Amino acid sequence: MNDTVALSPADMIARARARVPRAIDIPLRERLQPWAIATATFALFIACCIDLDLGPDVLANGIGKLGGILAAMWPPSAGGQWSRLLLAIAQTLGLAVLGTLLGILGALPLGLMGARNLVSNAAIHFIVRRMMDVFRGIPALVWALILVAACGLGPLPGVLALAFADIPRLGKLFAEAIESVDRRQRESLQATGASGSLVIRFGMLPQVLPVCLSQCLYYLEQNFRAAAVVGVVGAGGIGFELNERIRIFAFDEVALITILYIVIVGLLDEVSQRLRARLI
Repeated sequence: MNDTVALSPADMIARARARVPRAIDIPLRERLQPWAIATATFALFIACCIDLDLGPDVLANGIGKLGGILAAMWPPSAGGQWSRLLLAIAQTLGLAVLGTLLGILGALPLGLMGARNLVSNAAIHFIVRRMMDVFRGIPALVWALILVAACGLGPLPGVLALAFADIPRLGKLFAEAIESVDRRQRESLQATGASGSLVIRFGMLPQVLPVCLSQCLYYLEQNFRAAAVVGVVGAGGIGFELNERIRIFAFDEVALITILYIVIVGLLDEVSQRLRARLI
C-alpha cells in the first residue's frame, strides 16, 4: 500500500498501461470511428434533404400553411352532422371487430400447423411459416387499395383488408404461444392414454388461451386505428368521412372528427388494457 502511494503519477500511468493497455492507449481508429459515423449520418441527412427538395423556404412555406390549417380548425364543429359522424365511428368499430374476428379464424389453423410440437412434419411447418413471413410484410393499407379496386367502395374491403393483414401476424403469434407451453402437462395426459384432441383441450389450451386472447385484444385496438386509415382509401368508416372533410377544406369538422377519434381510441385502449391484465 505504501509503495503505491509513493509512486509518481508517471509510474502509476505506466503501471496502468501495462495492466490494461486499451484503457490508456485507445487506438486512433477507435477514437475516430464515432466521428466518422456521425459525419456520414449528417452527410446522408443532407443528401436526403437535397434529393427531396427540403430546403428552408419549403419548410417555412409548409409551416405557414400548417398554421393556417390549425387556425381554421378552431372552433371544432360537427357541421350539423352528429348522427352521421357517430354512425361512422360505430362503423369503424364494426370494421375493427369483424376484421379481427375473421383474422382470428384464419390464424387459428395456421398457428396450429406452424407449431413444431403439434405438427412434426418439417415440410408442412416450413411452408406454413414461410407463407406467414411473406404475407406479414403486406400492410392493411395495401390490402385495402387492392380490395377497393376489386370489390368497390364500402366496408367490405375494409373488413377483408384488416383480416388479411391480421391472419399471418396472429398465426405466427399463436404458433409461438403453442410452442412455448409446458410439455409436462401434455406428456402426463398422453401417459394416461388420452386422445390427441383431449391432450390439446386439457393439456395445451388452458396454457395458451389467456396469451392468445390477450394478443387478440391487442390486435382489436390496433385494428380500430387501422380501420380509420383504410377508410381514407374508400373502405368506409370514420376515415372516409375524414377524407371527405379534408377535400372540401372543412377543417373545423376535421378537428372534431380527430378529437372524437382520439377519445374513442383512448377508451378502447383502457378497456383492452384492463382485460389483457386480467387474462394474463
